Amino acid sequence: MKKKLAILSICSALSFSLLVGFPTKITKAAPEKEHYVLAYKGQLPDNYSESISKAGGTVERVISEIGVIEVVSENPAFLSKVKEDTNIQSAGRELEAYLETDPDDAVNFTPGTPNGQKVTLNSDAESYWDKQWDMQRITHEGDSYELNKGNHDTVVAVIDTGIDFSHPDLKDNVDIVGSKTFVPGTNDAWDQNGHGTHVAGSIAANGKVKGVGPDLTVRAYRVFGATGGAQQSWITDAIVTAANDGVEVINMSIGGWRWMAQNLDEKGDSASMVAYQRSIQYAIQKGVTVVVSAGNDSKNMGDLHDMQAYWKETYGIDIKGPSRVVPAQIPGVITVSSSNEWSNTSIAFYSNYGNGIDVAAPGGDNGPLYDSLYRQNPTGNYLDKRDFTYRTLSTYPTYPVAGGNATTQFSDGQWHGYSYLHGTSMAAPKVAGIAGVIKAAHPEYSPSQVAAAIRQSSIDFGKVGNDPLYGAGEANIYNFLSKNRSIK
Repeated sequence: MKKKLAILSICSALSFSLLVGFPTKITKAAPEKEHYVLAYKGQLPDNYSESISKAGGTVERVISEIGVIEVVSENPAFLSKVKEDTNIQSAGRELEAYLETDPDDAVNFTPGTPNGQKVTLNSDAESYWDKQWDMQRITHEGDSYELNKGNHDTVVAVIDTGIDFSHPDLKDNVDIVGSKTFVPGTNDAWDQNGHGTHVAGSIAANGKVKGVGPDLTVRAYRVFGATGGAQQSWITDAIVTAANDGVEVINMSIGGWRWMAQNLDEKGDSASMVAYQRSIQYAIQKGVTVVVSAGNDSKNMGDLHDMQAYWKETYGIDIKGPSRVVPAQIPGVITVSSSNEWSNTSIAFYSNYGNGIDVAAPGGDNGPLYDSLYRQNPTGNYLDKRDFTYRTLSTYPTYPVAGGNATTQFSDGQWHGYSYLHGTSMAAPKVAGIAGVIKAAHPEYSPSQVAAAIRQSSIDFGKVGNDPLYGAGEANIYNFLSKNRSIK
């Protein structure tokens, strides 16, 4: 994920009516289909389908393990009618998450260095390890690979845009058979965006670039298409399915979007929030370690006033009660902020922070020059001052995708499947990879034990002890393994 703010669609909060002229003949518009999330109290009742049908809805998706259903309806009174069912804890219009876009979209060139040129990689190079400052740091120059590379029995689920299963650096470690898509209208989990492949490479690449665990298995749970958003129920379904499939770790680099903890018009958590909380708790109870990105808004997630001002400025909504960044502030997850190459006192300019941060990991940025200018005036345009070599290099689809290969060119002018990206999306999979290697070394560890091991073995950047920027520090797999040398 990158710097520009994500879009959040909150149908229950915003309703606009635009009139453009007056037609000579009034044509009655067809009823608009709306998607809803229903969270039941406990297990689903036997008559839930009948109750939904009577209220004017059609069941689209059932996640019975956590009592959550996705419903579509053309009846404008559906929500009020279905809420009459006393078996329902919370019901609301379904919220949609979007991957963040890059400021490059607004300009006609894509600088990779301060002179406005793309970063060029030698297509004939046998390795790009010398470009992976991030991986060098968390593996102690690759020394962790001599101690433990993970194993193929340890599976990290990548809930994202899918994966390029043919990538030469991933094909030996990716589980194409077990991968799944939750995007309606799609039949497979191949990545048509680029984001998920980059994330997967940070976890388990083994080729020109290396991941944290070059022998780990990654499995795609696709919730985003080539473009557009992901419905909450798709994400919820993916979490529950991955847990049922027996994965050891889940990575969700989908921070940077948010909704309120409470409904706007009534007390209690929104249905989408309930669904998220239940699905993550379900996964944790199944023994799954869940790693998430903190988000890319430069905000203190623990500051209520700061978050309320953010809502007002960005969306024009007055929020009186609490709001949360999700999944970053869901209980039980490991929340990761983004560190950079050049500082151990200041995290990346875009990274969210606050008391909820567990650890940091290298997510990269645009370099110290851009950082200094941005912090002086966040609204300024410094696109020509960026240096993409301070970002993180990882795998990218070996075929053209909707996101494009924006940041990287190759010496032969061909498409090779590597790209520099930055964001907390790039930080989280480093920690997910660390969690995977820890589980490979200690399969008996519970999620809380994995989280404790990650925090205790981190490097204490920032203020001494736990702090709002780095949490316990920057995660480091070598620190853990070097104290457990008997584990192979």
